[in-house]
Amino acid sequence: MKRNYPDIGLHVPSLLLPAPHVPLESWPVIACDQHTSEPEYWREAERLVGDRPSTLRLVLPEANLAGDRQAAVAEINERMAAYIERGVLQELPPGFMLVERHTGRATARRGLLVALDLQHFDYRADAQTLIRSTEGTDANRLPARIDVRREAVLEVPHILVLIDDPECSVIEPLFGGGHDALSAGDPLYDIELPQGGGHVRGWHMANEQTIAKVAQAIGKLRRGEPPLLYAMGDGNHSFAAARSVWEDLRAEGAANDHPGRYATVELVNLHDPALHFAPIHRLVAGVQPATLLTALAEHLRAAGLRREICQDRESWLRLRHKLRGQSGHCIPYVAGRGQADAEFGVITIAAPRLRLATASLQDFLDAFSADAKDRRGRLDIDFIHGDETLEQLAQAPNNTGFLLPPMDKHDLFPTVISDGATPRKTFSLGEAHEKRYYFECRRIRP
Repeated sequence: MKRNYPDIGLHVPSLLLPAPHVPLESWPVIACDQHTSEPEYWREAERLVGDRPSTLRLVLPEANLAGDRQAAVAEINERMAAYIERGVLQELPPGFMLVERHTGRATARRGLLVALDLQHFDYRADAQTLIRSTEGTDANRLPARIDVRREAVLEVPHILVLIDDPECSVIEPLFGGGHDALSAGDPLYDIELPQGGGHVRGWHMANEQTIAKVAQAIGKLRRGEPPLLYAMGDGNHSFAAARSVWEDLRAEGAANDHPGRYATVELVNLHDPALHFAPIHRLVAGVQPATLLTALAEHLRAAGLRREICQDRESWLRLRHKLRGQSGHCIPYVAGRGQADAEFGVITIAAPRLRLATASLQDFLDAFSADAKDRRGRLDIDFIHGDETLEQLAQAPNNTGFLLPPMDKHDLFPTVISDGATPRKTFSLGEAHEKRYYFECRRIRP
């Protein structure tokens, strides 16, 4: 079988799945960068898994980064080796995995698990590579992921990569019989995901002719010059960490066919009707809201910033509805007062210098955070999925939450081609519960 398609950076992986005796209900867990401000979510995951085999033991949730990282990484590496040695995981023949995910929307989201060549990736904002970031990359978020991958024998993917396929020529025919993908029989897994993740099914796709047709269809999707083919959706920092580890392996003399050269991802069509772009909000902790909001007003004074404080939550919701669609930027906020109530308000920016509301806010937060660091202060900025979650968290004392608008998904590829990456955490592929759950594995060490 042809395993590599170098002109499109595509590799056919050998995936590993749980052996038949492994209980699947405890195996999958949501992406490690979710629910970072909700430790109760991860405590519940621990309770549900218990002492059964699980991908929870193969990843390091960001909510747990404050602990002993070195010890956690060592335990992850030991568990990976043990799962292989004890037959918890079984390797499939080379092939792709066709995935169907129901998350409660009108239609299921469909994807194709493949491996991509890390040498075709550059996360810098001005990159011209075949695989590009769609958001700014925070170098401070890479070390933990690099630590986990550096000595790991397995990767467990949660990365979603977008292709711009308006004719639905790559993934959709696999479900409709266009590439004869589903003629092989029943799915290899068909389960309900824990903690509200919906339902997922997966079919192994190992037919060489079908794989060749998929590669041919992908090759026709290049956009721009130099061409962009794959745009990072979720998991940008994990992909960047994988690239960093591969660079180290190359420097140490690794062969070109080393499995660490590739990273496993799920391809999703930007035009899939079930693919929803949700905003990623900002939660700022460790500073009094009045101080933060005054600094924000000063930072954006020339852009015509106006702050309106509402009497209560109901009037806040009415104001948000009234301002929807107006020119400029509109950013609702919730500020914790240290009392039973909270301040609800809306910030409007009449003449923004930057294109996106996310960019206007993040530009200020970066400057404010740097100033706090210079003064040896501490400022925590978290990225939150979901309006209700942000509103709840923002009402704690010395917390301020900013609700950001969604980005039109059809603007993504043109924006990345013309302007480069958007500010980090500009959008999310759906809400938190719709993120990819870890399920398949792949060896990244010979």
